[in-house]
Amino acid sequence: MLPDSEPLLSHTIQVRSRYSETDKMGYVYHGRFLEYFEMARTEFIREAGLPYKELEDRGVMLPVRRTQIEFNRPVFYDELMNVSMLIYRQPDVRLETYYTVTTADAQKPNVIGWVQLVFVDGTTRRPMEAPPEFLHGMKKFTG
Repeated sequence: MLPDSEPLLSHTIQVRSRYSETDKMGYVYHGRFLEYFEMARTEFIREAGLPYKELEDRGVMLPVRRTQIEFNRPVFYDELMNVSMLIYRQPDVRLETYYTVTTADAQKPNVIGWVQLVFVDGTTRRPMEAPPEFLHGMKKFTG
């Protein structure tokens, strides 16, 4: 699922799974991973200098268009996860984000994901190009 090339940027947060996020088997419920992806994406955007709130205040929405998740190994209650968001290509109208979720004892990512979002004008609800301020903020991570 991950592209074969090197990412333009990556950003990692740590999240500890909570009891309320697990199912009867003690695994983190599969639907929670989209929330973890959003947490990583939100923190990346905040650290890039243009938080979601500010994007929305400027009339830019960023709805999810598509997702894909591959589950390789369960994450259990109270495990510390590294949730990494990776971007492989410069955003245009779309922002394509990839994710890996790893735990300390995993030999490979527990979970791999992909989320495609679209920059949308909040008034017209039409797709639009990524705001220049967003692209400028990405440079903090790409050099």
